[in-house]
Amino acid sequence: MSDQFVLETRGLVKEFKGFVAVDDVNLKVQRGHIHALIGPNGAGKTTVFNLLTKFLPPTRGTILFNGKDITSLKSAAIARRGVVRSFQISAVFPHMTALENIRVALQSFEGNSFQFWKSGHSLNKLNERCMELLDSVGLTEFANTTTVELAYGRKRALELATTLAMEPELLLLDEPTQGMGGEDVERVVELVRKAAEGRTVLMVEHNLGVVSKLCDRITVLAQGSVLTEGEYKEVSEDPRVREVYMGSANTTQEAVE
Repeated sequence: MSDQFVLETRGLVKEFKGFVAVDDVNLKVQRGHIHALIGPNGAGKTTVFNLLTKFLPPTRGTILFNGKDITSLKSAAIARRGVVRSFQISAVFPHMTALENIRVALQSFEGNSFQFWKSGHSLNKLNERCMELLDSVGLTEFANTTTVELAYGRKRALELATTLAMEPELLLLDEPTQGMGGEDVERVVELVRKAAEGRTVLMVEHNLGVVSKLCDRITVLAQGSVLTEGEYKEVSEDPRVREVYMGSANTTQEAVE
C-alpha cells in the first residue's frame, strides 16, 4: 500500500450464520481526506465500521492501517495505533460536567484512568488540555455544565471532543448528525471540518446534504457490497445509486437528486 492511503481493506467479508452482511468490500481511504460510507438501511455500513474497529471479527479479508496488517489486533490496540471511533449514540457520562468527561478521556488515553477515582486534585494538570479541546468544539462556556443539561447537538460536540482527546490519526464518525435539526447539523458540519484538519476522517452518514458539503470521496454500499465510488457529483448522478435509494425517506431522495 502506498503512503497515499491511511486505511485499506482487501476482500473484507462478514457472515452471520450463512447471511453475508459484508461481501468482498475493498476500501482505500486517502490520507487527509474526509471519506463517506453511504447506502440505504441494511447496506452494511455500521458492520464495516465494527469490522474496522474489531468490535466484530471479519470472516475473511485483510485490514491495513498505514500499510500494516491490523486484522488480528483487538479494539484497544487499534485505538492505540490511532484509529478511533465516535459512536452513533452519544457516549458521554451524563452526570459529569463537560470538563470532567474530557478529563476521563484524557486519562484513558494516557493509561492512568484509575487516578480519577483517587483524587480530582491530581488531575488539574489536565485541565488546560481539557479547555483546549472544549474550545475546539465551541463548548468553553459549558465546561462546568453537567452533561445531562446540554442540548443534544452540544452533547454530540462533547462526544467529538472526547474522541479528539485520543489524538486519532484516523477518525471514524458513525452518523454524526443523526437526530439533529438544521441548526445543529450545520454546527456539526463545521466541527467535523475543523476536526479533519491534520487527520483523516471516515464517516457513515445518512444526510447526503452533509456528505456533499464535507466529503472528498464517497463509497456507496448496497446489500453489503460496494456499488460505486467517486466524488459526490458522479455518485449522486449514478442511476444505480438512485435505484438503491428509491423507497427511502424523502429527505434522502431529495439529497441524491
